[in-house]
Amino acid sequence: MAERSYETDIPARLDRLPWQRFHWLVIAALGITWILDGLEVTLVGSLSGAFAGPNGLSMSESQIGFAASAYLAGAILGALGFGQLTDLYGRKRLFSITVLVYAAATIATGFSWNFVSFAVFRFGTGAGIGGEYAAINSAIDELIPARARGWTDLAVNGTFWIGAALGAGSSLALLDPRLLPPWLGWRLAFGIGGALGLGVVMLRRLVPESPRWLMTHGRLAEAERVVREIEARVGGRAGALPRPAGKPIRLVPRGPVSLVELATVLLRRYPRRTLLGLTLMAAQAFCYNAVFFTYALVLRRFYAVPADRVGAYILAFAAGNFLGPLLLGRLFDTIGRRVMITLTYGLAGALMAATALLFAFGALGAADQTALWTAIFFIASAAASAAYLTVGETFPLELRALIIALFYAFGAAIGGIAGPSLFGILIQSGSRDALMWGYLLAAGLMVGAAAVEGAIGVNAERRSLEDIAAPLSMDL
Repeated sequence: MAERSYETDIPARLDRLPWQRFHWLVIAALGITWILDGLEVTLVGSLSGAFAGPNGLSMSESQIGFAASAYLAGAILGALGFGQLTDLYGRKRLFSITVLVYAAATIATGFSWNFVSFAVFRFGTGAGIGGEYAAINSAIDELIPARARGWTDLAVNGTFWIGAALGAGSSLALLDPRLLPPWLGWRLAFGIGGALGLGVVMLRRLVPESPRWLMTHGRLAEAERVVREIEARVGGRAGALPRPAGKPIRLVPRGPVSLVELATVLLRRYPRRTLLGLTLMAAQAFCYNAVFFTYALVLRRFYAVPADRVGAYILAFAAGNFLGPLLLGRLFDTIGRRVMITLTYGLAGALMAATALLFAFGALGAADQTALWTAIFFIASAAASAAYLTVGETFPLELRALIIALFYAFGAAIGGIAGPSLFGILIQSGSRDALMWGYLLAAGLMVGAAAVEGAIGVNAERRSLEDIAAPLSMDL
């Protein structure tokens, strides 16, 4: 046994805690990230007719698609850069920095003067959001008890659509010429996210550093102090706490993880999990970003929906997406990860293929199209959220934030950057058949991901993070 090793029961103590106000605080303070992302994505979609027109920046449909890709490119680089810093310097420090980056960039977007400046500011906004994903998802996974980790992650990720509804609803008012001049409304809209971002900075001061991160960085005394404070907060309301069920683990202090160790973990220790994570993330990213980033364009081009009414259609779409993870989430903790991820990916892909054919044949109106997309993404939203859950809980703690960032970056690069650009071109062609093939490609990726999950998925429900993947610093 290593001479400097030490024993701790911190993971078991965190997992045995009853659900109390502290856990709601974690969700409220950290889960806001998804609301902000949903707000940003929906604002651009709902407002595209305004800022692309003569009262805005005179952008073409393909430029709107490329601006969406700039946002995702920023998110990729932000996730990679901030993800590595999150593993090195802690969850708490980075989730304060990233929300400030986001707030500054989205406020600046409202002052854009041409397509280039708009794309640059969208890139900066994405960088803040991408960094948020790495810091936030790792912190939530490490603070929430194992028995509730599945539905919590899915519900938090589903709040993206609260932001989407907020963006769609606000666009209806901000684009109303009776309330604001057309050139001003879309610019003020970007200040909504900035104001939310600045406000949440104070709330996050109440969330502690992850004790799991502290214990693997040799800061055991600090980790013990944080856990005792959490136990006091929870016990003060719940009464006597149950005894920890898991066994203590023994850790060895170590330095930062090298790139060689990262490659070893991904390609030699967990190659099947690596393939699984890449497949799930790429499929959901292409499906979501291709459809949602360009949905407003589809409504206007093929259904002649006025720009100031697009938000009403997106509100219904957002409601289905939010309710999916919220209502299906607990099944991922009871029935299990593998069964539920396989079912949600497969069913969403099959329904998407059927809808693509109906669209190509001209059998749908704007309301019909929205109703079908709402039903499809009620299921697909739970599937997409489960992809983030999978990559967040199946790899060692010392690499958690960086690995979330890597998988997010890969999924966004394959599905996110290519998707909106490709669909922007397909929509600009005006061909229903061309757009149908794009939808069928997204459907095929979802069905393929379901097959991979069914074959090599990880049964991680109700298990400690350290049981699913031993920390690199564990003294085995």
